[in-house]
Amino acid sequence: MVVPHHPGGARLARHRLADELADVVPSTLLADLIAVLAELVGNAVRHARPLPGGVIRVAWRLRPAAEGALIQLCVTDGGAGTGPRLRTASPDAADGRGLHIVAGLASRWGVEQDGMGQRVWAEFDPTPTATPSRPSLVTAV
Repeated sequence: MVVPHHPGGARLARHRLADELADVVPSTLLADLIAVLAELVGNAVRHARPLPGGVIRVAWRLRPAAEGALIQLCVTDGGAGTGPRLRTASPDAADGRGLHIVAGLASRWGVEQDGMGQRVWAEFDPTPTATPSRPSLVTAV
């Protein structure tokens, strides 16, 4: 789906994700997916340029258990010059913790960049033994 490169875009994406996955994934996992998607769209609005047309592209994919269950969220924007990265925020800082939330809730996350922009993704392994990992940076040529 595409959403406006505007704070309201995160709300639209959250509601659509919740509507489509409410009967598909457990409610606790859905809450994590919604939180991560909101963070990724919010970061795209705050820190990146829009795609042509003033939009951000949002997608999710579910891989069945027979193929090794996986849920992937992707947010594609026009890029920001530098990719997202974990930062250390002071205790009284108003921001700077969002990607720590993503890293804490997702099994894996990373960034793929090309000449047109960037795609930030987060994967969730719905098995109870999944553990979060560090981000990866992939640069497409």
